[in-house]
Amino acid sequence: MLILELYRRLYKAFALLFFILALGTFGYRWIGYNAGQDWPYLDCLYMTVISVATVGYGEIIPVREVPWGESFTMFIILFGGAAILYFGSTTVALFVEEDLRQVLRLRKMRKVIARMKNHIIVCGSGATGATVIRELLATRHAFVAVDRDIERMQKLEAEAGKGRFPHILGDATDDEILVAAGVRDALGLVAALPTDKDNLFVTVSARQLNPKLRIVSRCIEAGTESKLRRAGASDVISPNAIGGMRMVSVLIRPQVVEFLDKMLRDREKNLRIEQVTVPADSPVVGMPLRDTPIRKITQLLVIAAYIPGDEDRYVYNPGPEFVLQAGNVLVVLGMVDDVIRLREFFGAPELRTSILPGQ
Repeated sequence: MLILELYRRLYKAFALLFFILALGTFGYRWIGYNAGQDWPYLDCLYMTVISVATVGYGEIIPVREVPWGESFTMFIILFGGAAILYFGSTTVALFVEEDLRQVLRLRKMRKVIARMKNHIIVCGSGATGATVIRELLATRHAFVAVDRDIERMQKLEAEAGKGRFPHILGDATDDEILVAAGVRDALGLVAALPTDKDNLFVTVSARQLNPKLRIVSRCIEAGTESKLRRAGASDVISPNAIGGMRMVSVLIRPQVVEFLDKMLRDREKNLRIEQVTVPADSPVVGMPLRDTPIRKITQLLVIAAYIPGDEDRYVYNPGPEFVLQAGNVLVVLGMVDDVIRLREFFGAPELRTSILPGQ
């Protein structure tokens, strides 16, 4: 890349400049020694610096009175000046290239975001938001992150490894930022800002911009939950409540917690519990589980089935005779690639938020 070449040039220019200063210092010292003069190293360095910088402060060592003094000074002025010009031009080119690259990258990213549909918007990249972003990356869901903290965003980008994810640097409470993130075409939004006040503001703004948007908001104070729901939040999550439940679970069911932790943290296997909806036009509608190709094309384990209706209910560990109907939601355990493969076969609506293999 051009930027790496510029960095290499900058290192070479710095090394050349250091070499000229060292050469001048020891050169003047040697010339003075041959002429019977004991010029201090600091004076020799000072003479080299003012010669290279061409500031014209005057001689502090009598270079005109010794052999080779004037010739060596002219050499230092010419080659030192060239080194200064090379160093300066490389530094300017580096900053210009960095700015240009950043502008082009942001422009390209905004074009990518403008084309996105049915994606998820993550507002905030703190402890909670970063966890959301990591999970969306692991499960390959299309999303846009919004945060004003560039350092946190760069850290998450570096951690992602496989390439940068779409993001916008700005205030998520600003309607223009939400619109730039594609809130009108988004499927869901996560409000994970540091304060309940900001999350409430984001929830109100997002609900006005997209009445059909599914909004999940973080809530710290228990009294804010009802306000967030009235403001339009579809779900409200309390980290404190979840933390308390986890502490109890670790005590009374440690192996279950360990299993779930390993499942979520193992980046090689990428095992997850996911959902796959059966749309009305799916080829498996009216088909019992035993006749579906689920086990042929995937290694997924169907652990439950959700049946919508007046009395929404779950069928746990559905048997081979369970007949799939339009609107059923299968809860499956398996690899993310298998989940996406099954969604493709079913034509499931969740596929709209997935980043397919190879994309």
